[in-house]
Parts: sequence; structure tokens; C-alpha cells
Amino acid sequence: MDYITLNNGVKMPQLGYGVYQVTKEECERCVLDALQVGYRSIDTAQSYFNEEEVGSALQKSGIPRKEIFLTTKVWIEHYGYEQAKASVMESMNKLQTDYLDLCLLHQPFSDYYGAWRALEELYREGKIRAIGVSNFYPDRLVDLASFADISPMVNQVETHPFNQQKTAKEYMDKYGVQIEAWAPFGEGRGGLFENEILKTIGAKYGKTSAQVMLRWHLQRGVIVIPKSVHIERMKENLDVFDFTLSDEDMKMISDMDKGESSFFSHYDPAMVEWFVKMVEERKAQHDSSKEVKNW
Repeated sequence: MDYITLNNGVKMPQLGYGVYQVTKEECERCVLDALQVGYRSIDTAQSYFNEEEVGSALQKSGIPRKEIFLTTKVWIEHYGYEQAKASVMESMNKLQTDYLDLCLLHQPFSDYYGAWRALEELYREGKIRAIGVSNFYPDRLVDLASFADISPMVNQVETHPFNQQKTAKEYMDKYGVQIEAWAPFGEGRGGLFENEILKTIGAKYGKTSAQVMLRWHLQRGVIVIPKSVHIERMKENLDVFDFTLSDEDMKMISDMDKGESSFFSHYDPAMVEWFVKMVEERKAQHDSSKEVKNW
């Protein structure tokens, strides 16, 4: 396994296992499988609703906590200083741990400055080893890196061959913020897994298109957290340290960049409104559930 040293000296595995869209029913088994085949970095989030299952798997694995790099993320409805701090402690309780290796603010909306102050405080108290953000575009990242007491150590963003985040990465490098990829395969959108360029490159090394994409990320200095619910695919995703893409290979993949999201833009006002609506709906569901319990 290769490691990346964050700007505060903490070492993070460059390849980990992500549990986005892994159901509560499957999550414990999937995390146990990932740990069994060799993953030592696990990425979850409050909004994935599977922190408890991740925590249970970590306990059942028998692997010492210090050998696992554990990440979670604070969701928008918990932003603001007090709520963010309380939500992180709740996440730690669900994950059955007394510290986090990395905690991120999941989206660049609402009172993220108040939430960031909470992460800074928990970092100073030693409850979080590293803090960062997710989905922060260069303008908001530079803002936070420049005016917060502690600069982010990681920014987890959509990154894959069709959306390579070249400008964003330049700013992350400038401010010492480590880029991490969610959807390192772009979820296969646009036919990425069947792409002839990736298949041709893979054939030279006896590797799949997915393995070529992961190797490309690693050689760019990107941290990746591919997700799969199949143990054989987990093994395949981990088997990317025995070959190196040539400069020509890297250039061919670089030329695939479309420079736009395969999912959505955080600059789109309609998308911001969608996030607002989702937060309001979830708050209403929470309040309704609370009333039923009190009744």
C-alpha cells in the first residue's frame, strides 16, 4: 500500500474502501470483506446512514483500531458550531471509536464556517487526527484555506478521466490540500468501463479498465476510495500496485478530460435548491419521528 502524507504530517493510505450507496443490510459484511482482503482505510458519512454497520464491522474484524484509517463526513443539516460538534461525537459513538482519523464537511453550503470551527476544536482536542472538506470548489476552498485558523488537509471531490479537476487540483496543490476522489470510476457513466482507450492501455498490462483508472489516479497523487459490494472486485481494485502507466498512457487518459461533472454542479442554483429541499425534508422526517416517540 502507498501512503500520502497530509499537510499536518498524518499518513493516509492512498487507496481505501468507500461505503457510499452500500445498504445498511450489506454494509457490515462488505466492510469485513474489504478488511479481510487488505483494505485499511474506510470512508463513510453521516448521510450514508451506515455508520453503525461500519463500526460493528470494525469491532468484529479484530484488527487493532490504530491500523485502520477511518473517515466520516458531517452532513449539511448538522452545520453550525454546536450541531456539528454534537454530530461528530454521535458519529464516533455509532462508529464505536474514541477518535476519527479524518472528518470532512460534506458540502459547501449553509454555515460551513461554524461547522469548521467545531472540527478545528475537535482536532485540537485530539479527537480527530485530520480535518477537511468535500465538494468545495476552488473559490470556497481558497476562502477557507485563507481565513480559517486551520487549513483543510483534504478535499474530496468528483474526479475521474472525464472530469479530472485539473484547475481545482492546481489550487489544492498550491494550498497544500490533498485531493481525494469520490466516484473514481465516474460510476461508469459515459461508458468509462468500456472506453477503448482504457481497454487498450489495460491490455498492455493485463489489467481491466477499472484498474487502469485507479493506477492513473494513484500516479496523479490522488487518494481513491472505490466502492464495490463484491469481494472479487474489491480484490481487483486493490491489485494496482504491480504496474506503472507510461507517460504516453498518462497523456492519453489526460486527453479524455471533458472538464465537466458527470453528475451535477454545485454552482447551479437549482442544485443548491435541491440540497435545501432534501435537508428540509429530512428535518421534517426527524421531527415527525421525534413526536411519535414522545407520544
